[in-house]
Amino acid sequence: MLDIKYIKDNKEAVVKALLKRTSDLNIDYIIELDADVKSISLKLEENQAERNSISKKIGQLKSKNEDTDILEKQVKKLNENIIDLSSQVEKIKKSLDLELLSLPNIPEDIVPAGGKENNTVVKKFGEKPVFDFTMKDHVELCTSLDLVDYERGVKLGGSGFWLYKGMGAALEWALLNYFCMEHYKDGYTFLLPPHLLIDECGLSAGQFPKFRDDVFHLKTSDGDQNRFLLPTSETAILNIYRDEIIDENMLPIKSFAYSPCYRSEKGGGRTEERGTVRGHQFNKVEMFQFTKPEDGEAALQELIHKGERLMEELGLHYRTSLLAAEDSSASMAITYDIEVWIPSMGIYKEVSSASWAKDYQARRAKIRFKRKGQKKTELLHTLNASGLATSRLLPAIVEQNQQEDGSVRVPKPLQPWLGVDVIHPES
Repeated sequence: MLDIKYIKDNKEAVVKALLKRTSDLNIDYIIELDADVKSISLKLEENQAERNSISKKIGQLKSKNEDTDILEKQVKKLNENIIDLSSQVEKIKKSLDLELLSLPNIPEDIVPAGGKENNTVVKKFGEKPVFDFTMKDHVELCTSLDLVDYERGVKLGGSGFWLYKGMGAALEWALLNYFCMEHYKDGYTFLLPPHLLIDECGLSAGQFPKFRDDVFHLKTSDGDQNRFLLPTSETAILNIYRDEIIDENMLPIKSFAYSPCYRSEKGGGRTEERGTVRGHQFNKVEMFQFTKPEDGEAALQELIHKGERLMEELGLHYRTSLLAAEDSSASMAITYDIEVWIPSMGIYKEVSSASWAKDYQARRAKIRFKRKGQKKTELLHTLNASGLATSRLLPAIVEQNQQEDGSVRVPKPLQPWLGVDVIHPES
């Protein structure tokens, strides 16, 4: 969430920056709402002060057995005004809060304006694989190697679900285990968060109210809190410190979590969405950092490099792109995507988004820290990155590592878990 004071003091700069990512802006309306809150609140305070003053006089007159009828009528009228003004302030505050919660984050200066067509490639690793035989796509390979049962996945969960099996399940788990071991080795705290979260978590992370329909909501008992299935561990990790003041000595806080991710994807039957590329449930290891503002840039670079290192150790051809403003999450000031090459599609698909929210999420979640010797608290900064999502890695692995006989080479870091260096059709 953006600071209303910052918006008012820097209106032109805020509008210019936000127009890089959306034309749906009503900054003047937001400023008017804030002015209305202040104006009516002032009237409310004046009425309350007058009521208190008259009430004091009534007490003094009554102690002398003097008539107070006129003053009591004035108090009655003031009480009616106070109730009406309080209702107005509450109603306008709700409108103001909703408008502020719906505003996206201000993109960094280096973030290109517009949509994905303006994304900028900043790094490439390796070369696109070239095959001297007729290559197969990941669906054909995963079916022939008995790694994924697509039909029975749909049978169990409906469209948008699949079933890993045998060596395919082992390959998926080897990836997750490898990522967790690497982050654990790097000193990140391992977390296994709840998969059911209360609505306040979505609000703090910036997913609600605007993207409320992108998640699966659960029907709860009367009087119970609303809950939804987490779309990413980021939503859970952020909220661990919601409404807390963190000691400066604790920062930076570096964590990672494994969880399935549940999303109400609006995909279709396009070629680039076949197999496990897009679905309602997929596995992901998520990295997260809470930092002081001045440490945010270094933390972002660390997260990017960690994701890139994993890709390079897996031997996969990929690229890293700086996302244009419209293509990045509304909560983030800057995002870099790590995108793996999927040969059969002839395109790169995102497997990690490394993002810096600055104080946008912390303001919504009311997460602060206090510097040594300072009385005032400050909003900290939050960052996250997938490390990594697996549903697109598996298609890339089998396609980039396929051999003429239909077998697939296993990336070296995964070989100890699988116990083989090649997956053969007969496995």
